[in-house]
Amino acid sequence: MRVRRTPQFVQAYGNAPSHIQKLFDRKLALLLQNLRHPSLRAKKYNEANDIWQARVTRGWRFYFSIEGDLYVLHSIRPHPK
Repeated sequence: MRVRRTPQFVQAYGNAPSHIQKLFDRKLALLLQNLRHPSLRAKKYNEANDIWQARVTRGWRFYFSIEGDLYVLHSIRPHPK
């Protein structure tokens, strides 16, 4: 699988705290190995737009779509509680 970051993702990633950026980088490596890795807890977030959600931490999520062999990263943000 390959990865493409949208401009919105790049901006959100840049605004995220550095420890969240580092944790996300580890989670991205897991995503590239196995979408179903237990620590990601990946699930469909928006069925109509084919958007997935995965966990960075309990308080942060990242959002992506799958286009063939490409993960398109859309956003990373705090999870509303």
